[in-house]
Amino acid sequence: MVVAAAWRVHVLVTELAQRGVRSNWAPTEDQRYAVRTAYTRTIVPLAAAWLHGPTQHPPPNFQLDGRRLRLWLAAAGVADPPDFLLHLGGDDPARWAAVGAALATAGLAGELVATGPGGPAYRIAGRHRTRRLAELVGERPPASPPSAWPSRV
Repeated sequence: MVVAAAWRVHVLVTELAQRGVRSNWAPTEDQRYAVRTAYTRTIVPLAAAWLHGPTQHPPPNFQLDGRRLRLWLAAAGVADPPDFLLHLGGDDPARWAAVGAALATAGLAGELVATGPGGPAYRIAGRHRTRRLAELVGERPPASPPSAWPSRV
């Protein structure tokens, strides 16, 4: 995945290592950072479940839990006080609907917003949902700026 901020690299590499997945990173030509996982048989089924021909889509019965949301927030979450935006990759509305349903199931029903820098995103709005997001993703990683991670307060 490609991320725009160095802190995201540090958080993602740490999170992947905690899951037993080796990774590395490299700067890109457009002044961002590419984070790559090493090949491992443990993630082959996961990658295969997401691939539908040349495109990626959430697998059937896709669910989001705290660990998955933590990675998503680290890779593409943006504070938009008092809310948070969880940016989506690609330009396929069918994919976005499946992700929106998984968010709602996790207690994070969000509004799909398709404008602004970074492309489409789900807005997690309101104190209750922001606290729920904080509860699910856990404590702020040391590399993350305090304003970039939701708080339970």
